[in-house]
Amino acid sequence: MSDGPPTVAVGAIVVDDGALLMVKRGHEPAKGLWSVPGGRLERGEYMTAAVKREVKEETGLDIEVGGLVGFLEVLGDQHYVILDFAARVDGERTPNAGADAAEARWIPLEQIEELECTPRFVETLKSWGVLPA
Repeated sequence: MSDGPPTVAVGAIVVDDGALLMVKRGHEPAKGLWSVPGGRLERGEYMTAAVKREVKEETGLDIEVGGLVGFLEVLGDQHYVILDFAARVDGERTPNAGADAAEARWIPLEQIEELECTPRFVETLKSWGVLPA
């Protein structure tokens, strides 16, 4: 485990027309696994600004950020504290993978469990009421 402080990260939970905006991670950590768009909070950056930036970088989409849905801690080589926010698309809704994303798509909610997702992703979304329990 890293000797430094935890890394704060943010994510966007964007549900539209029964589908969740998801990205397949193009780099470590969790390369090749599906999750919501997001990433590290930069020093001096507001969390909502980071959510907008990460979604734009990874999917090309503009969003409006809502409230905090929940948080998740991931312990491993590094300690991450991830805060996921509700968001909605503002304008164009066709994602195009960019930056750290190998793919970006709308995944129907009922198909998410069939994907190889980041650890505890499905369980966390169920506990937050995003996916049916």
